[in-house]
Amino acid sequence: MLGADSSRDPVSSSIGGQPPSSPLARSRAHYRIYAAFHFHRVTPYGVLANLGAMPVVSALVMPAGLLGLLAAPFGLDAVFWWLMGIGIDWMVAVSRWVAALPGAVGRIPAFGIAPLIAASLGIIAMGLLRTPLRWSGALVLLVAILWGLSGRQPDILIAGDGQSVAVRGRDGRLQMIRASKDGFSLKEWLAADADPRDAASPSLAAGVSCDEAGCVTPLADGRLVALAMRIDALADDCSRAALVVTPRPAPPDCVAMVVDRQRLAAQGALALTRRGDGFAVQAVKARGTDRPWSPATAGEGDFGASLAPQAPAPRTRDATPSEADMQAED
Repeated sequence: MLGADSSRDPVSSSIGGQPPSSPLARSRAHYRIYAAFHFHRVTPYGVLANLGAMPVVSALVMPAGLLGLLAAPFGLDAVFWWLMGIGIDWMVAVSRWVAALPGAVGRIPAFGIAPLIAASLGIIAMGLLRTPLRWSGALVLLVAILWGLSGRQPDILIAGDGQSVAVRGRDGRLQMIRASKDGFSLKEWLAADADPRDAASPSLAAGVSCDEAGCVTPLADGRLVALAMRIDALADDCSRAALVVTPRPAPPDCVAMVVDRQRLAAQGALALTRRGDGFAVQAVKARGTDRPWSPATAGEGDFGASLAPQAPAPRTRDATPSEADMQAED
C-alpha cells in the first residue's frame, strides 16, 4: 500500500558520493524506476540539484566533517562544524529551489512487479553489454515504462479493518468513505493513484452520503457502494447497493456482493477492479498464501479472486386461485 524516501528530496536523490561525470551519476535516471515503484514519485531535476550542491559537498561539507572529527579530541572542532553547517545550508537552499520549480515532482500511479522486472533487465543489459546490442536494453526499459504507465488502477480499495473504502467516481478520481480517523491508508491510496490531494481534502467526500449507520457513494456506472457500520443498516444496504462493505458479519441472505469481517480477516486489505457486473479481487493475502509470519488459517479457501452478483432468490408462487377465478367457475 512501502528507509528514507530519497525520491522526495531532490538533493538526497541525486547525491550519492559520485561526481556528476561518473557512470553512476550518468545512469542514475535509470534507477528512478525503483523510486517510482515504491514511492510513486520521480524527481526529473535531480541532475540539476546534483550540479548545484555537489561541488559544495566535495569542497566544503566532507572536508570540514573529516577535519572536525580529527579536531574533536583536542576541542578545536567548533569551527569545522560551523563550516560544515554553511555547506549543509547551501544544500538545503538548493533542495528547496529545485523542489519549487514547476514539475519538480512527478507523480506516477502504482504499477505491478512485472514492469519493474522488465525495467531491471533493461538496465542490466545497458550496464553490462559493451556492444551496440546494449541499446536493446534501452528499448526494453522504454517498453517497461510504457507497460507500467498503461496499467489499470483499481475501482475500489478496502482497508483491512473494513472502516475505510475508496471508490472511483464518475470523474475518475477516488472518493473516500471512512469511519475511522486513520489517514495513513488514505494517504497511501492517493499516492498510488498519482493523486495530488491530501487525506484532509474536502473533495474526497464529494458524492458521499453518510449517517450514523454508515455511508454510501456511487461507482462510475451509477451502482452504489455502501459502508455499513451497524447491523441494522445491513438490511437496507443489501437491498439497494451493489457492494456492501462492513466490519461486521453480513447476513447470509444479503443479495448484494459483500466484503465483511470474515473475508477481511482471511484476506486483509482488498483492491477491486470491475469485471463485467462483478469485480476481480486482489488481496493482500491471496488465496493459498502461507508464510512463516502470516500462516494460512482455516476458511481462507472459501474466498476466491472475484466477486459476482448473486442471483435473486426465486419467489414462491402462490397456487391459491384468485377470488375472480373461483367466481367464474361457479
